[in-house]
Amino acid sequence: MTNPVSADGLKHSHRFDEGNPLAEKNTLRVAILTAVMMVVEIAGGWYYNSMALLADGWHMSSHTVAMGLSVLAYVCARKYAHDPRFSFGTWKIEVLGGYTSAIFLVMVAGLMVYQSIERLIAPSPIHYNQAIAIAMAGLLVNLVSAWLLKDGHHHDHAHGHNGHAHHGHHDLNLRSAYLHVLADAATSVLAIIALFGGKLWGAGWLDPVMGLVGAILVSVWAYGLLRDTSRVLLDAEMNAPVVAEIREVIAASPVTAQISDLHVWRVGKGQYACILSLETADDVAPDYFKEQLGIHEELVHISVEINRIGESRGAARQAPGTCHH
Repeated sequence: MTNPVSADGLKHSHRFDEGNPLAEKNTLRVAILTAVMMVVEIAGGWYYNSMALLADGWHMSSHTVAMGLSVLAYVCARKYAHDPRFSFGTWKIEVLGGYTSAIFLVMVAGLMVYQSIERLIAPSPIHYNQAIAIAMAGLLVNLVSAWLLKDGHHHDHAHGHNGHAHHGHHDLNLRSAYLHVLADAATSVLAIIALFGGKLWGAGWLDPVMGLVGAILVSVWAYGLLRDTSRVLLDAEMNAPVVAEIREVIAASPVTAQISDLHVWRVGKGQYACILSLETADDVAPDYFKEQLGIHEELVHISVEINRIGESRGAARQAPGTCHH
């Protein structure tokens, strides 16, 4: 356990997450690729008079904005990492980026539903050859982008499973970018199937139907991302496995103590802060329980308050500092 000095002169640092440099670099690359493909599709749709391509180009623009937000979140989290105004670090900037990207996914799904229903009601002629060519180019870009982001995801996965940090929390900002790429790849595949069906068998209705299927898929992914990111942003972590582990440590301690108050929240990928208030009749220092809890490396910031049974709240004993791993 170490207590490095922070930028504000305190004995400990408030930077609990080391960031994900590889994911930041790859997300920037994917944002550039997505922006280039967006311009190609919009230009192709305008030149070939294809509403399908034009619509997909504008659809791609939302992914471009979302990728840009992911990159911006990484940059801001890194830039303000040592800013003392952030009591528990800047990791949640990345989570906020993921949450915002999830909202963009919902908007994309809504746009897909609107356009699909519109085309079912009023079908328009499709330039199949040009549309198929550009859709395949878009799919290729998405596959390259997915490969880049998956590389960062695997790096984060390996980094987050050292020691006792075994609960599988990942980079939610990276996950949001990855889901945008997967959503676009899935819609590209569905579009290619629909376009070939329309070209070979005259089944023009396949295009809007596949659009609806894609919208459902994107909505499911968006819901999962919104659920996970909002849980972190709202500190709804009291059902995390580490909470049960804290209770087990206190229950198994040779010193009899009752938990009167417990707060646990996430401050990094698989890393938690904890404020624990205990009641006991024994004369024991808070550092004793902090040492007991130290076996769980995912607890990177621990504050313990001891209330002696029979003493007033004002006589509570607190540890002079916090525990860091």
